[in-house]
Amino acid sequence: MASATLEKLRAGVRDVPDFPKKGIVFKDITPILSDPALFHASIDLFLERCRGKKIDKIVGIDARGFLFGTPVADELGSGVVRSRDVVNLLEETDIVRDAG
Repeated sequence: MASATLEKLRAGVRDVPDFPKKGIVFKDITPILSDPALFHASIDLFLERCRGKKIDKIVGIDARGFLFGTPVADELGSGVVRSRDVVNLLEETDIVRDAG
């Protein structure tokens, strides 16, 4: 991938200091998601690293993984597996267990 495109992708990630709490720098990817050319370039970057490999499943970790993993898996003809934060997963399991 051209270095100019990589620089545009880097510039598309906005730092939000002290979010969600002091001392943490949140990486906001909204600028990439809202720009079709940048989003497409980000997917192409993932695909460059995946092509030619036998990939049965793409594991999308939390929301960002779902957003980027799904189009990558689609292009590769692979399946998608959702993966969530262990705490959230445990809470969901408890909710299902309590409800069921």
